Amino acid sequence: MAEKRPETKREIERKYEAGADVRLPDLTTVRGVAAVHPEGVMELDAVYYDTAGLRLAADSLTLRRRTGGSDAGWHLKFPVAAGIRDEIRAPLSDTLPGSLAALLRSRVRTEPVIPVVRLRSSRDVHHLTAEDGTLLAELSVDTVRADRLTGGGRRERARWTEIEVELADDADPAILDAVEKRLKKAGIRPSASPSKLARALEETGMRAPETGREAREAGREGAETGREAREAGREVAAPDAGTAGAAVLAYVREQADALVALDPAVRRDLPDAVHRMRVASRRLRSAFRTYRKVLDRDVTDPLADDLKWLAAELGHARDLEVLDARLRAGLAALPRDLVIGPVRRRLGTWKSAEGGGSRRHTLDALDSPRHLALLDRLDALLAAPPLLPAAHKSAAKVLPKAVRRDYRRLAKRVEAALALDPGRDRDLALHSARKAAKRARYAADAATPALGRPAKRFASRVKAVQTCLGDHQDSVVARAALRDLAVQAHDAGEPSFTWGVLYGREERSGADRQRELPELWKRASAPKIRAALSH
Repeated sequence: MAEKRPETKREIERKYEAGADVRLPDLTTVRGVAAVHPEGVMELDAVYYDTAGLRLAADSLTLRRRTGGSDAGWHLKFPVAAGIRDEIRAPLSDTLPGSLAALLRSRVRTEPVIPVVRLRSSRDVHHLTAEDGTLLAELSVDTVRADRLTGGGRRERARWTEIEVELADDADPAILDAVEKRLKKAGIRPSASPSKLARALEETGMRAPETGREAREAGREGAETGREAREAGREVAAPDAGTAGAAVLAYVREQADALVALDPAVRRDLPDAVHRMRVASRRLRSAFRTYRKVLDRDVTDPLADDLKWLAAELGHARDLEVLDARLRAGLAALPRDLVIGPVRRRLGTWKSAEGGGSRRHTLDALDSPRHLALLDRLDALLAAPPLLPAAHKSAAKVLPKAVRRDYRRLAKRVEAALALDPGRDRDLALHSARKAAKRARYAADAATPALGRPAKRFASRVKAVQTCLGDHQDSVVARAALRDLAVQAHDAGEPSFTWGVLYGREERSGADRQRELPELWKRASAPKIRAALSH
């Protein structure tokens, strides 16, 4: 039987310290709260799971199996912002549901999750309601007992009492501020711990690593990379602050963390997640190419190949999404009298045919041994970076040279494209220039924390060129799709007029971008922009 799809609930709540004999103030004095209704006491029993190295806790994720209360089952919580989490629920079962296991895969890889803490809570629940009876928030006074389930330690148990106020669905978040103000007036202060699990780990002596990345690096074997580096005579010590190595590794770390964090977002089909994950993979690959005098290519080239594969695997779904949005926007902009025939139905049929299985393809790639091995190897690289001598030189000396090298590559391609007559050859050359523009922009982005405003300004100018070239390429791709749609419509006996109109508009859009390019390039290649990266 197919596993039931988990549900997601946005949880907005605040926690407060409380003594065992805490007395709640009169909350009907809070603006908007007309009544406080006692709902009785619930007994909750939850076992929290994590890896032996507490990787989930390090990334502020919580996984639990809870019995008791109205929402018994498996709960996986992802942080969204301070006091806000997405809680993904699956029905109660003896083992971790596969749907939740998949959302953990980028963090735990092949390592099992095990019970680490058991929390038993007596929850005294109160509903805060408006004049018309609408639920505004749920306040509970929780008496908690935590039992450590793994490892030995000085402390095995902990007890405390806390107050939790959770916003009701569709209620105004301002009610939480008002309740907090009243609680503070009564001497009740916000909790120092972001969650019950965090407090339980701390009070039973199970301190999680500061970040998920540190947890992954500690649990992965970076020794092989380090051994190879030492045999080759490379320096494996962490680079000093202000060096090229420190700057490049910080950027690589940021993008590697993004790959890990965006994996579950792609699986959840969150907006723009595929695009952002694809960009992170491209930024990583670009950094390895651009800063090849900082990180040894013998180590980074195989990673770059895998990152290219990952971007391609993510690309089909994303490219189709962009193309479909462009075609629909173009269709929506047409006067009604130019839309002839079953155009929208034809577009829907085309998208279904083109996109069939694309999401499954993406998920298969994320579950593949190649992807999980890529994440492991990135962790190993960061744990024992393959530094070359230039890594220990000043960032201000090394990074500008790398950015200028990518700029020269871009200049050569743009100038070659502009020298061609309009047509297919120029379209191909402009597409090649677009790729070079991305690389130059990413190079400057990576250098910006170390070089400051000059690199940021250069990145901004190159981004404008990249955007122009990207829109041109989107027009080229759209024209090819429109031609196919026109042929399909004709073969089906449908009018192809509208597809021809859209084709003409895309042709004009492409020509407009080509006319804009010389001026954008002139601004990006201005002497003062280049000179700013010469020191």
